[in-house]
Amino acid sequence: MSRVSERLYRSAQPIWEQSHRHPFLTEMRDGTLDPARFIYYLKQDYVYLIDYAKLFAMGSMKAREMETMVKFAELLHSTLHVEMELHRQYAERFGVKREELELTQPSPTTIAYTKYLLDVASQGSLAEVVAALLPCMWSYREIGVMYMNLPGALDHELYREWILMYGSDEFGALTDWCVGLMDRLAEGLPERELAQLEKHFLAASRLEYMFWDMAYRQEEWPV
Repeated sequence: MSRVSERLYRSAQPIWEQSHRHPFLTEMRDGTLDPARFIYYLKQDYVYLIDYAKLFAMGSMKAREMETMVKFAELLHSTLHVEMELHRQYAERFGVKREELELTQPSPTTIAYTKYLLDVASQGSLAEVVAALLPCMWSYREIGVMYMNLPGALDHELYREWILMYGSDEFGALTDWCVGLMDRLAEGLPERELAQLEKHFLAASRLEYMFWDMAYRQEEWPV
């Protein structure tokens, strides 16, 4: 990591560490997570990914170099056809039909998270888009790699595939590219703009924590 990505990573560490200690993740790691909580997460993450994929489309549109456009298109394809397919396959294991995933109503936290991301994507620069989308991808990669190397974590049939996907070399390569792009886009920017990137990175990191917490509580609308 170079300077800007290191700055963002360091600034978000207290938030990420809270996420790593959240019972949703620690129980998934240990294989003790209630499947009902995981299914709730899958449904909410499925509708989240529909909007998250739009960020890659916006990134491709805002990019100036063909190589960057192509890579964002690859990320869009990977999200829609690999990551979301994993969700569909998981849901089927629990008797949840694919049509049911599509009809999932987003929770208040899911809406807050995706609205923030889409607002940044529509109004911000390409660097701001990357700063906002990066915590999701980067933190998932960190969790996946951590759990893949933890003895016993892959022994739990229900959560093994999730860990393998996010700890995979393929997902890691896409994450590394986004981290590198963040550094290239931020190079030479004044402190005012760097602070704005940090603001988005921290906000998305907090929303990531809230997403895990929402899934564990199986959040519902109050009325």
